[in-house]
Amino acid sequence: MFLRTTSAAVLGLTALTLLTLPGCSNSPSATPGSSSPAATRQKNTTSHATPSEPLSSAALQKRLLIERDLGEGYTLKPQTPSLHDDVTVTGCPALEQLGGDAAAGGSLNFPRRAKAAFLYAGTSESEVSEELYSDTESKLSQGTDRIFDALTSCPSYQVVAGSTPVDIATQRAAAPQLGDEQWSLQMTYTVGGRTTIVKQTAIRTGTTVVLVAGSPGLVDTHIDKALAKARSAN
Repeated sequence: MFLRTTSAAVLGLTALTLLTLPGCSNSPSATPGSSSPAATRQKNTTSHATPSEPLSSAALQKRLLIERDLGEGYTLKPQTPSLHDDVTVTGCPALEQLGGDAAAGGSLNFPRRAKAAFLYAGTSESEVSEELYSDTESKLSQGTDRIFDALTSCPSYQVVAGSTPVDIATQRAAAPQLGDEQWSLQMTYTVGGRTTIVKQTAIRTGTTVVLVAGSPGLVDTHIDKALAKARSAN
């Protein structure tokens, strides 16, 4: 999540903003079960063979995509330590309220989690990441609603990490009709005059949320695979 290069900044800030709000009690939240105009979301009634109890982080780790699941040309991106102390958010009250370490991804309310990131064709310009979270269905639903509502409440804002300013614009995106609930948005990052687009799609299936972020085409290509493996007991 630490800003090292433009591409690292993009996916790092994706995680920074998207994954922190469940732990913030004073951030705006949608009424559970309500239909919010700020984020693309839908609840399905189709039943799936998903566990009724939250999964452990170890169990989630086994359900992450790996290179051979994605296909030819993908390599696992090594995880690097996250540094959050020197990050500020301006222009978005819902995110500004977090401040400090919480705003930079250091305070999550879904303790059961696992993540992986991949490069396609060996370039950081084509990157896709997957994160799995597990908790009770109600906590996942309300927490993810709160995240997407807060992000889409601000059409544009700025994040500064160290001395690097990143301008961010958000807009709703069509969510695939998968799982029990779906959320999707698109974020445009501008760093030093260079623009990168990142799509983020989250699917809740029972007590698991599957979050895939990265290049829009890669997210659309792999969300089905990520969901299928997240449901697997193997």
